[in-house]
Order: sequence, then C-alpha cells, then structure tokens
Amino acid sequence: MASRVLLFDVDGVVVHGFHAKPEKRRRWDEKLLQDLGIEPAAFTEHFIRGPFEREVLLGHRSLMSALAEVLPRLGCQGSPMALIDYWLCRDSQLNFQLLDLIARLRRAGVGPIYLATNQEHQRAFHLWSALGLRNSFDDIFYAARLGVLKPQSAFFEAIDRLIGPQDEKPLFFDDNEVVIEAACAHGWEAVLFDRIEDCAAYPWIAAQLR
Repeated sequence: MASRVLLFDVDGVVVHGFHAKPEKRRRWDEKLLQDLGIEPAAFTEHFIRGPFEREVLLGHRSLMSALAEVLPRLGCQGSPMALIDYWLCRDSQLNFQLLDLIARLRRAGVGPIYLATNQEHQRAFHLWSALGLRNSFDDIFYAARLGVLKPQSAFFEAIDRLIGPQDEKPLFFDDNEVVIEAACAHGWEAVLFDRIEDCAAYPWIAAQLR
C-alpha cells in the first residue's frame, strides 16, 4: 500500500466534544455551575475568549496560571487543579469508530498518521498519554507547541517543516470549513469531517482498505 501522511483534528473528529457545528457539540461544561459554582457563559467570556485563546493556546502562558488569575473573578475560590481535572475528564469522549478505522489503515500500511489541533500543553499531554492517543498516532502537532493557531498558514507551514518533503499532499480531516479552506489553500488535500463515512468512504482512504 502507498505511504502517505494523514492528519486528523482532535475536537469534533477524534474526540466528540467541541464541534464546529453547534448542534453537534457535546459540552463538558453543562453542569459546571452545579458542580463547581462557575457560570459557563461567564467562564467562556472571561476565560476562553480572553487569556485562553490569546495566551494559553499559543503556549505563552500556562493553563494553571491563567485560571488562577481568572477564577476568583468568577466567584470560584477552589483550586485551578480541580477545574482542570474536571475539564479534562469531561472533554474526553473518544470517537472509537474513527480510531478503529485508523487502526485498519495502519494494518494496511498507511502512515505516518498525525494529530493536527489547536490545544494547549496540558490537554495535549492528557490526550496523548492518559487517553492513549499515542497508541494510534505518530505525533501530535498542536498550537502551543507550534506557537500558532489553525487556520493561520503558519500552522500548516510549521507542520510541513516537521514532517519534511512528501511525494504526495498530506491528507487532512477537520470539522471546520474555514480550516479546510485554509489547508487546501496551503496545498494540502483537506476533507470536511462530519461523520465517520466522510473518512471511511473518501476515495483514497477506501482504496487503501480494499
């Protein structure tokens, strides 16, 4: 079988969670107010859209440090560690159908296979180690490691430098149309992922599994 670099996004693809389509999202924070006394909308406004997106995801600041600063303003006196543990445990619903498909591709000789995702350091390590994605993928290329977010062209350029020259275009699956357009503009072959068939029935993938 042909060797070709495959890449997969995490959230909305490998993990059922924050999907680009709101109706497909599986929220980790639905009971955040009841469990930890933090209003989800306020957490999103003051943390996610603030220091998380501006600093933490880019690797400029630790998740712990940013939470320690913001949580008291949200009326939470608990440890940032408690929230991190809560968040990671509830935002970890693996897409086992896709992982099974990736295992079949590996047995067919396809690879290397990578993750390409907007993550900060702590969750990236959790995904890789605690959730065992190291058993399915060769590496994880993520925003805090690369210092840039999808869909910026520099994100794809950084991965190109890490994987080196390729005989074929990398094949990339992501749930976000804007990211897909950016990846294609960069020169990758990118496919919008909405359900398992979008990968399994994609012509190049299906051909490897015959």
